[in-house]
Amino acid sequence: MSVYKFGTAYRPLMAGTRHVVSAGHYLAAQAGFMILEAGGNAIDAGVAAGLTLNVVEPQMCCFTGVAPIMIHLGEERRLLTIDGLGTWPRRATCELLASIGGDCVPEGILQTVVPGAPDAWLTALELYGTMSFADVVHTAIHYAGDGFVTDPMMSLTIKRKPADFPPGTAAAAIFHPNGRPPEPGEIFVQTDLARTLQHLADEESAARHKGREAGIAAVRHAVYRGDLAKTFADFQRSNGGLLDEEDLASYRVTIESPVSINFRGTEVYACGPWCQGPMLLQILRICDALDLGRHAHNSSAHLHGLVEAIKLVAADREVYYGDPKFVDVPIEALLSMDYARSRAAVIGADRAYPEMPPAGVIDGAGRRAGATKPRAVASAPLDTSYVSVVDRHGNAFSATPSDSVMRKSPVVPGTGLPLSPRGIQSRVDPKHPSAAAPGKRPRLTPNPAIAIRPGEFVMAFGTPGGDLQVQAMTQVFLNMMAFDMDAQRAVEAPRVYSYSFPDSFAPHAYYPGMLRVEDGVAGEIVAELDGLGHKTTAWPDDEWPRTGVCVSIDDIARGVKFGAADSRRTGYALGS
Repeated sequence: MSVYKFGTAYRPLMAGTRHVVSAGHYLAAQAGFMILEAGGNAIDAGVAAGLTLNVVEPQMCCFTGVAPIMIHLGEERRLLTIDGLGTWPRRATCELLASIGGDCVPEGILQTVVPGAPDAWLTALELYGTMSFADVVHTAIHYAGDGFVTDPMMSLTIKRKPADFPPGTAAAAIFHPNGRPPEPGEIFVQTDLARTLQHLADEESAARHKGREAGIAAVRHAVYRGDLAKTFADFQRSNGGLLDEEDLASYRVTIESPVSINFRGTEVYACGPWCQGPMLLQILRICDALDLGRHAHNSSAHLHGLVEAIKLVAADREVYYGDPKFVDVPIEALLSMDYARSRAAVIGADRAYPEMPPAGVIDGAGRRAGATKPRAVASAPLDTSYVSVVDRHGNAFSATPSDSVMRKSPVVPGTGLPLSPRGIQSRVDPKHPSAAAPGKRPRLTPNPAIAIRPGEFVMAFGTPGGDLQVQAMTQVFLNMMAFDMDAQRAVEAPRVYSYSFPDSFAPHAYYPGMLRVEDGVAGEIVAELDGLGHKTTAWPDDEWPRTGVCVSIDDIARGVKFGAADSRRTGYALGS
């Protein structure tokens, strides 16, 4: 991997000697950077940036949504994940959801799960940070109360979904100020959200005399057991929802070790099969088995092998991935090199599989639902954001916050917050590994990652983009490891995305053979892909939103930190 190589890019490769932060919005990167400059560590900065993303990208993520986190503790040389993913309420069943939504989880209040993000941010800060909640939420409160400048992507995203903001609702009051969506350049204010976040900071302040941890615990209590929890539960009760006080009070995030593979000397870590994170590892395994690096970058042979690997792994996801607390996921077998070789062997070099291929066979495993049929329906919006940080202590932070009001999740009046609508990623077929069940986690698309080559570098990376996330992350990783690109050129290189499997979000759009190709892939390459049987569709540079990969690297060998942020969105990296 070439850590620092000058080349044509729209944004600079940031470099520093102490710390770097890269986030999905430039104001969030700035918030994290200020915490680092004030003496905070990567976890303090990552939480500050994440909370700020909840404010400055409200069309992409929210405080009461999801926030899966991966942390590398430099001094301990230890990695851990915090799921940041809520569970289905106790009263949620496939039968109930199907009786209302048919073959999908119904949109609206019934897709609500326990908000996992607040406990994720607080747990990371409490156990691995050094600062108070008030310290890290300060910038988020400022931008919520005093406002920030609306960027073009935010304005366009809100304009595209007018039905999500019915007149007279709390959502309309926030996102249609003055009766219309905000225009680029206008100041966007979220008064209720500022009041909510300030209330939580005040709760911490009242308990700080008992110590930093007690103050953070007071914030958690307010969200999950106190007055805010009561407000959430009352709203659910009054509007036909399933979430209640007991669901909120009993929730805590799950902390565990990540899953990993070794890719040609680099250890790549992902969150467990409660999300799609292991897909990244499976795809890389198959790419390694195919030795895709022997082909020219973005050649038809390279892209064909990559896309077919993605389709094979997506098929495995449909059969095997789910909450391991409820589903026996054969993760060791799925991530083994022997299994990758067996899957690579079914890829035809001269013909694309016309749809999603069959899943691989693992003896004694798999919960197989009915046959998957094409479904030409509206695809899910590409919300979600991302933040990565590396610091002077060798720590790395990688988080992918998500959930907004853009999926008709009603805003709780007076709070400025919707409740996590992540249940929309579950299925109502009890045979499906991601079927809804009381206390179960939906299978999540957000999936932060970290890659480590011992003695050389630690790299935190991730992206928004629903089912496109692992596809973008794989391509950026291969750009760096197999094609010797620096991080900024790697994230800006043109990408392709397969839609040849069911979308994770209801109503589970599925377009057999579809391959979207970004501008920059040569026309003759696109023609060759068509000749192989891929159904290519152009993805122009000016079509928003797309994936937006961010990368933070601790180059241990050089003693330098590097940061890259994708020009496809509003992200930016800062370093010192």
